[in-house]
Amino acid sequence: MNIDELNFDPEFSFKLSKSGGAGGQNVNKVSTNVMLEFDIMHSSLLSEEQKAWLIEKAGKKVNQNGVLQLMSQTERTQLGNREIVIARFYTLLKKVFKPVKNRKPTRPTKYSKEKRLTTKKRDAEIKKGRKKEW
Repeated sequence: MNIDELNFDPEFSFKLSKSGGAGGQNVNKVSTNVMLEFDIMHSSLLSEEQKAWLIEKAGKKVNQNGVLQLMSQTERTQLGNREIVIARFYTLLKKVFKPVKNRKPTRPTKYSKEKRLTTKKRDAEIKKGRKKEW
């Protein structure tokens, strides 16, 4: 099953707190900081291989208990920050599970080899002309 087709929303848990930044005096009384927590190890939508891959690739965003934590406090509203953090989660999933392309080794063309050799000869002649003759 494709990761893009899955809906992880029921497995999210949110923690709210007061945030700094824009909002004036509203900052001091409203909890607009949103932290999304996604328990990777207890997810029913991911296979064991996908769980291990996500923990490895997410790095510092995953704590010791295998919980992915993403935070947003840029917006003035709880709803705005919630939408941002959910979008970040799905962006992270797409990035983590994107297949890695293998590099195909290439060889230099005949023209590039000839060009390299001619410039080497030209540079050698220039340097040879700089020598002092006794």
